[in-house]
Amino acid sequence: MLRGVDLTVEPGSLVGVTGENGTGKTTLLRTMVGELVPERGAVHREGQIGYCPQESVVNLLLTVSQHLELFRVAYGLTDTGYAQELLEELGCAGAMRQRAGTLSGGTRQKLNLVLALVHRPALLVLDEPYQGFDWDTHQRFWRLARTFRDAGQAVVVVSHLLDDLQHFDTVYELRDGVLREGVRHR
Repeated sequence: MLRGVDLTVEPGSLVGVTGENGTGKTTLLRTMVGELVPERGAVHREGQIGYCPQESVVNLLLTVSQHLELFRVAYGLTDTGYAQELLEELGCAGAMRQRAGTLSGGTRQKLNLVLALVHRPALLVLDEPYQGFDWDTHQRFWRLARTFRDAGQAVVVVSHLLDDLQHFDTVYELRDGVLREGVRHR
């Protein structure tokens, strides 16, 4: 159960949330994006949100290209060019004709991430978005995260990896339902 959570994520910031398993990190993110409603308190959001949950939300029967088209229509985008650029940046541009169900777990997660980013949201909420990535793709992810931050987007990432802490401007630890600010890097 979350209690004592007060978090403001400013545009142009890269924020990390850490904590042991079962401490409520995913609950916090789901509340941030409006998937869960808090019993008390309030959540204020501005602009569009991109949410990449830990579990892939892709349709296993659709191809990568069909996913991009579906999200293009849903967000009213003129084309899928930006999504294709993101896939290329993540090293999986060659998977456009493959059904999601035939993709490796890491490539499926890349698609999951791209679908959260395709509409260039003001706030990116990412729950361990790089699960299944190889080291090269993991590094590509962090380059992208810095690019988003530098472009003025607010980025929140749940991470368990100590090596990731260096990438964040601010790190929060969730313990016993309370969110505490840890280290400031920027």
